[in-house]
Parts: sequence; C-alpha cells; structure tokens
Amino acid sequence: MTPTNDRPSTPELTVGQEIHGYRVIRITPLQAIDATLFLLDHMATGARHLHIAKADAENAFGVTFKTVPTDSTGVAHILEHTVLCGSEKYPVRDPFFSMLKRSLSTFMNAFTASDWTMYPFATQNRKDFYNLLDVYLDAAFFPVIDELSFKQEGHRLELEGEGEQRQLVYKGVVYNEMKGAMSSPDQVMSRSLLNALYPDTTYGNNSGGDPAVIPTLTHAQLKAFHRRHYHPSNAYFYTYGDLPLVDHLAVIADKVMGRFSRIDPNTEVAGQPRWSAPRTARYTYPLAPTEDPVKHSQAGLAWLLCDIRDTFEVLVLAVIEQVLLGNPASPLRKALMDSGLGSALSDASGFDADNRDTLFACGLKDVDETDAEAVERIVLDTLTRLATEGIDPEMTTSAIHQIEFHRKEVTNTPYPYGLKLLLMSIGSWLHGGDPDRILQLDADFERLHREIAAGPFLEKRIQTYFLDNPHRVRMVLAPDPQQAAREQEQERRELAQRLAQLDDAARRKIEEDARLLQQRQESEEDVSSLPTLARSDIPPEVQTCAPTALDGELPLWHYAQPTSGIYYLTGALGAGAVEDALLPWVPFFCYAFTKMGTRSSDYVQIARRTDAASGGLGLSAQARAIYGRSGACLPLVQLSAKCLTRNIDPMYGIVEELIAEFSCHDLARLKQLLGEYRSALEAMIVHNGHRLAISLSARGFGTAGALGETWGGIHQLRTVRETAKAADEKGLRDLADKLTAIAGSLFTPDNLVMAAVGETEAVAAARSRTLSGATLAGFKRPAQDLTFALLPPQTAPRAYREGWSTSSAVAFVALTVPTVALGHPDAPVLSVLSKLLRSVYLHREIREKGGAYGGFALYNPESGLFSMASYRDPHIERTLQVYAGAADFLRAAGLTDEDIKEALLQVCSEIDKPDPPGAAARKAFLRRVVGLDDDTRQAFKQQLLQVTKAKALAAADTYLTPGRAPTGTAVIAGRDHLETANHQLTDNPLTLHTI
Repeated sequence: MTPTNDRPSTPELTVGQEIHGYRVIRITPLQAIDATLFLLDHMATGARHLHIAKADAENAFGVTFKTVPTDSTGVAHILEHTVLCGSEKYPVRDPFFSMLKRSLSTFMNAFTASDWTMYPFATQNRKDFYNLLDVYLDAAFFPVIDELSFKQEGHRLELEGEGEQRQLVYKGVVYNEMKGAMSSPDQVMSRSLLNALYPDTTYGNNSGGDPAVIPTLTHAQLKAFHRRHYHPSNAYFYTYGDLPLVDHLAVIADKVMGRFSRIDPNTEVAGQPRWSAPRTARYTYPLAPTEDPVKHSQAGLAWLLCDIRDTFEVLVLAVIEQVLLGNPASPLRKALMDSGLGSALSDASGFDADNRDTLFACGLKDVDETDAEAVERIVLDTLTRLATEGIDPEMTTSAIHQIEFHRKEVTNTPYPYGLKLLLMSIGSWLHGGDPDRILQLDADFERLHREIAAGPFLEKRIQTYFLDNPHRVRMVLAPDPQQAAREQEQERRELAQRLAQLDDAARRKIEEDARLLQQRQESEEDVSSLPTLARSDIPPEVQTCAPTALDGELPLWHYAQPTSGIYYLTGALGAGAVEDALLPWVPFFCYAFTKMGTRSSDYVQIARRTDAASGGLGLSAQARAIYGRSGACLPLVQLSAKCLTRNIDPMYGIVEELIAEFSCHDLARLKQLLGEYRSALEAMIVHNGHRLAISLSARGFGTAGALGETWGGIHQLRTVRETAKAADEKGLRDLADKLTAIAGSLFTPDNLVMAAVGETEAVAAARSRTLSGATLAGFKRPAQDLTFALLPPQTAPRAYREGWSTSSAVAFVALTVPTVALGHPDAPVLSVLSKLLRSVYLHREIREKGGAYGGFALYNPESGLFSMASYRDPHIERTLQVYAGAADFLRAAGLTDEDIKEALLQVCSEIDKPDPPGAAARKAFLRRVVGLDDDTRQAFKQQLLQVTKAKALAAADTYLTPGRAPTGTAVIAGRDHLETANHQLTDNPLTLHTI
C-alpha cells in the first residue's frame, strides 16, 4: 500500500479501536515531551506496536525481536548481519549498505544486545522513510540467508598458501569483529560479569559470539533461529515523529502481517534463580607480552537486583547509583579512589537496567589481583556506613536532580532523539513492562519524594539490595600475557587437525565456496530494484542558526532558542599563548579543571555543588584548522556548561570560582586524576583504533594534525603514561605547576568569547548574572572579535610509515594523503569521492573480501586531509595494497552518474542531520570561531550539487594516485601481526613502536 503524500496529524484514535488489523490498547499523553503515546497489538499475530506522535520531522522506526541464544556461537549477532545480505523482494547482496547510498537517513544501523536484536533508522524525508521501511521489513521478515552470506558474515574456512605451506584459516566479519572485541578488557569484563551473575539464563552466554565457539555454528542452526525469533509474534514495532500512525500500520500490515499466523516463539526470559550465598569468579583477558602484568587486574563486587519491569525500583536504584558513584564526591567512588589501590573504577561499574533482572557492579581497575578482598571490604564497609549512619540529604537531592535533568534534556547524541526514547523503553517493554511508565516517571518521582521524606528510605534499600542480598559475586579480571599466544596456538592446532582430516570432496567444497564467494563479491549487480531518492529530493539550503544579538558590553553572543527550560553556556578560549612545552598537557588540564577543587573549595565540595546546580560543565581541547587560512592551526579550549534555567545563578558561581581560583595544591587528588585519565586513554585503543591510526597517519601534514595527535592520540597516552609512572611528589608538583601555568595563559582578560543559549528570559538572566559577577564580567573584548592566536604552519610535510603494537588480535590500518581544504573547487568533489570510494571499493575489498568489520574513506574539509582506514581488520599488507589501488580501481570501474548521486546523498545526509535547538546554537557559535560562516557552507553545498563523474575521476587521479603526494601510514595491531606484515613489506616496511 502506498502512503499518502501529505503529512496529516495523527487522526483521533480511541482505545479499543481496530485499524488495519491492529487494536489500540492505550493512548497516553506524554506532557513532559509534548507528545502522545499509542500502544497497539496486531490481533492475528500478537505483534506489538508503540508509536510516539510528536511534531518532529526526524521520524524514526525500529523493529526489535527478543533473541535468546542458548550458547556462545554468536547466532543472534551473525543473524543480524546475514539478514541484511539480501531479501525476497531485494535479492541483492547487501541491500542495507546499498540503502546507505540511496537515502538521506540521519541514522541507519542494527544492534545485537544480550536478549534482543533491533533494526532502527531515522530520516527527515517522508519518501525516504517509506523506502527504508520497505527494505527493513523485507530484510527482517523475508531474508534469503543463503550459505555464502552466512560464510561471509559469520565464519568460514579457507585454504591459503601452497604446497607444504598450505593451511586452513578462519575468516568472517563477525568472527574478526569478536576477536577484536575480546581483545578489549572492558568488553571481556562486561561479558564476564553477565556470565558470573546469570549462569542459568541466556545472559550467561556471549551473545556477540566467542571466537573459539563461533566456528561451531551451522547454517541450518542460523536459519532455524530466524524462523523462531524473527516472527511478528516475537516482534516489537516502534515509530516516532510527525508522520501519521495510520499510514505506518497500513504499510506494515500490507507488507508483513498477512503472511503470518500467531505462534508461541518461546522467548520469555525467566528470572535468574537467586543464590543463597555470595560467590567468587575469576576471568582473564589477553595482555601483550611486552606489557607488565603487575597492577593490571580489575576487582570488584556485583549484585543481581530488581525486576526490570518494576519502574519505581529501577528509579530508586538509579538514584542510589548516582548517590554512590555519580561524581568524585560520591561516597563509594571516593572510598574506592582514596584507597590508592587502583587508577579508576572498574569497567562496567554502575547500575545496569538492560536485562530481565537488573544488576549493579563496582570496583577498581589497575589493581593487584591479591587486592580483591581489600576492594570487597571497602565496598561493603562503605555501604554499611551509609545504611547505618545515613545519606547526606543534599546528595540525595543532587542525585534526583541529575536524573531529572538528563531525562528533560533533548539531545541527538549518540542517537536521534526518537530512537533514544525507544532505547530507554525497550528493555522493560520486551519483558512485559509498560513503555509509558518508562517514558513518564512523574508518579514514580512523586512517590520517591514521599518515601524519602518519610524516613531513611534509600538507606533501607541499600540494606536490602546490597548488604542482605546473597546474590553477589566478587569478580576478578586478571591479565594473561600468554593468553593470546595460547589461543592462537589452539586455533592453529585445531585448523591443522581439520586440514589433516579433509578428504578431497571437503577440500574441493572449501575451494569452490571461496571461488563462488569471491565471484559474488566481485560481480556487478543490478540494484535497481531498491528504492532510492533523487538529487531533487536533497534540500538545497543548509540548516542555519543565527545569533539573536551580539552583546555591546560583554564578549557574549545571544541565541534565544526553545530549549525546554535548559540553559547552555558555551565559550571559546585560545590556547595559542600556551608555551610549547606545556601544550601537551592542555587536554589533561581540561580533564582536571572541574575535578581538582579551588582555593576556596575542595574537589568534594565542587563536585557536590556541580551536581546540585548543573547538568554538567567542563572544558575540552580542540586542535582546529582555520577555514580560509591554509596551514594555520587554532589551538582551542571550549567551555561548556548547562543547567535548568532556575539554576543559572549557582551554576555561574561555580564556573566563576573555577576560573578565578583554580588550584592544584591537592597532590593526592592530582595523582588520582592522572591515573583515571591514563586509564581512559588506554581503554580507547581497541575501541577507537581506526581513529587513532588515522591521527597517527595524519600528524605529519599540518600543525593541526600534529597537535591533534599530541592532544588526542597515541602520543597523548604516551605523554601521560610516562608521567604517571614516575608520579612522586616532585613529579606531581612539577605537573601542578604546569597546569597552573596553563590556567594563567588561558584565563586572560582578552581570551574568552561566550555564547548564551536558551529561552529569551534565560538569556537575559544569564547576561545580567554575567555583568554582576567579578570574573566573567572581567573578560573584555568585542563580542564580534573571534580571532585568537594561531600556531605557525609546519615547515614541511613528513610522511610517517609506522606500526604501533598493542594487545589486539586484529589490526587498524590507516593511510592519509594531503589534498585541499574548503574553499578550493575540489573540496566538494573530495567529499563525494570519499563516500564513493567507500561504497564501490573499500566496503567490498576490506569488509566483504577481507573480513574486516569495516573499511572507511574520510575527507576533512577543514584540514584538507583524505584518509582511508579499516576497523578490526585481519590483514595489514593486503589492506595497504587495497589503498594503493584506489585510483586505478576508480579509473577502471565504469562509474555511473547513479554512483555519483548515491555518494552525494551520503554527503548531504551528514550535512543536513538535524540538531535540537540548544546543540544547533552551540555548533553555530563554534563554526564562527573557526572561521566557517553560513555563506561558505551554503556555497559548498551548491558546489556539491554540481559534482559530476568527470570531476570525481579527475580528483581521484590528482590526489589518490600513488607517488603524486606524500602519504602517511599507521597500523595499530599486535606485535606478531606487525612483524608478519613487515616480512611482506620488504621494500618499504613499517617502523615499529610500542604503544
């Protein structure tokens, strides 16, 4: 059925009404977000549908299935990948990825959680919404799931080498993805925690897949899992936005529901049987043999708590989490950190309400394994003290304020707002809870306030949920420097044994499958059956947000915006006057700025006041290239703060005290923060390895790239790690002096420009508060003056070619080449070329054929750098060959105008991604600081719409042909992997370093 072309509001529906085979069960006004909730079920199949009608053009969809694996083969995860490899109506090999090229979506993805799999998208274009809906429905309910797709996405055997060197190897996208994931301590900790606490339910399994178990999954098992789980009787549909519900229901009923009858999918998750006594558990993670295992363990406690459907108890536990761990002054967090046993809270610390039974975990990382009992004593002693002596009422008030603030704030980070509402409610809804209870907690908040006023309510809950609860485990996650080698040897022996057992028929089958898969991957296919948008569907204008006034007395820009009762303060400070020797420490200064305390208040007092009055405040360091100033680098520190409008005065008081009285005299606290910061940098290596590799490869091309690596890359980690290892009293005093000097360079009278964002009354109140204070009113410069001191351009480019070793079973491979920046005629062409290259070349070569999780091409119009990168990649040398062949491929590929249009759609979907009013204003202000005005943005988009195939090919020839320009190469991988690659890269090996 084709939906109507206009956008009528949702018609008046009534409870009990039947429409398109659905029955309306509930209609609930969501006054807090100015929306209406509709809950329906499909009478024939039992499918559920949740619709949130709201005046928001960014419409969202999601269909979620309860997926409850009984093993760690990764069946749910592999199925998520495989259903997106072709369907009944769209039998192309990758309709999902193809639709990324044919859409203006603001979000497209698929998720596998411990007990559900979700297929969500969002878009601002009505035609696009129904195009994507058609593809998503066909993919989920009528996928092909052929054996070759299973082998590509899940796992397969291939023969490599010749003669006596002939060997079997495992390949597969999910297989390599999970090898990478299980190299990360935080991933291992999270999955081990579930295994320890839920040994008798689906949560005890690794839903993503254990690499040692993944190869046991069969194609028949995958198809059977789909038949049972991907059925309307097991489906939870969700729609959001200003498109009419009736149209959604008509399409879903027409496309899906008529082909199914109700079944019992048997996917209910029973509660974990409760223990009668606490337990202990020990797990290990792989550590590079070059790293010292001493004090590299994690230790802590975890409890099984309430049923996820009990919204009041979930709220109570969220408040208790905030009280215990929410800020540096929180008693449990402070007790753990003050012990000096570890560097930061253990991974997965906090309250987790994603599973049928909720959990709470806390502990320390970077401890000695023998410290586990000491960590347990600290946790239990702190909880006992709070239960018996009571919780400071101000801490309870602040905790509730934090939860209320973040529920009130409308953001699109990291997901569009409509999808954030789905993710908030899906866990409870899947297990029989009411989604409207999750989305409007007013009654629960009112009850909570009454209970707290009546007596020691939270203290009693701590006693019940923690001290008297025997379902508790003491967890240890210990490093094992031999684990990776042991697992590799086990895999080698297993594959050698399988090779020895292969008969001729089995060998021919493996070779034939490899040939057929390669043939499929390299074949050109007709994707014309897939729906698409046209160039004419692209909005010709960019979205803008202009200031409502520039202040005449203050360096202040005014942005009057409908921000739902929240006020935002943002500011820009130039860091160009910071001494060269101090520049590497600017990011740590930003990290420590709000966490150190002041001359008048210690860090505990500052933390408590911050949580009581704001929704967060802090500094961030950015190395920016100024638009229109070739080679110029603006080292920038951004100030951000936000609060409910009633809290403008106390929030400004904190900001002014931090600026005027910043102090590093508390050396013990400084040492704590240094350890926390180092730990956070180390944790990002495996998660953001592709970004770090790009940063390393780009650092030789321009001052901004070099400073970006110094501030946010591997070199920042090395700087911090070196200092942290020798953090004696003298070293800490030296560091304190550096931070004090940085503060002195930043907070000078002519070095701050601010923007006030909020409702008109809030902006006026904030201006008055600024004028009345001694600190912010003391910054004197014209509001229109956004020029700050710049760092000089690099004298000459330097093409690094490096390998950086770490604990990882997979690689991250990046190559960067300097091109041209925004303002050059080729800039829009390079933007299109980056999407084109990923779509028609890198996705196939790096992911489909190479087995990496992803292959990317990125063009940065600010710096003029063009990068290619891979994520969780089993290859190094082959991937570098792929990069080198990019220009040759494009010349020979027979590109079409349709290819260009698809790449253009991808660029414009990013440009046109909407922001809520507060974020839109803050981004607009920052764009002005770095020299990007709206006229330039509009001109760039107009030039984008004129990009042709000839221009794209010319740009590829000019900038991507090997030898035309210096290139930077960086690989992050395990040491053995790097050394093996260097044996193949004999003509131009990587210079090896250790992270």
